[in-house]
Amino acid sequence: MAEKKGGSRDFEKSLAELEQIVDRLEGGELSLEESLKAFESGVALTRQCRDALEKAEQKVSKLIGDDEQGGLAPFDADGNGANG
Repeated sequence: MAEKKGGSRDFEKSLAELEQIVDRLEGGELSLEESLKAFESGVALTRQCRDALEKAEQKVSKLIGDDEQGGLAPFDADGNGANG
């Protein structure tokens, strides 16, 4: 179980770092060299986050039996069901 919690923490940490990088880049106070390094780090963090989300999606699909269900139902934030 600790591994799963660590993975979630890693995702949250990577996402927070990515947000900080975006803020720094948007601030416009970095040199070109610093901006390129920050951008490179941001791309790597984006890939890490995307991979973590893909793994989580695969786990969810496996847990709910996505293969048997024919796909996930769309999320409806209003609670009215998938058909409205």
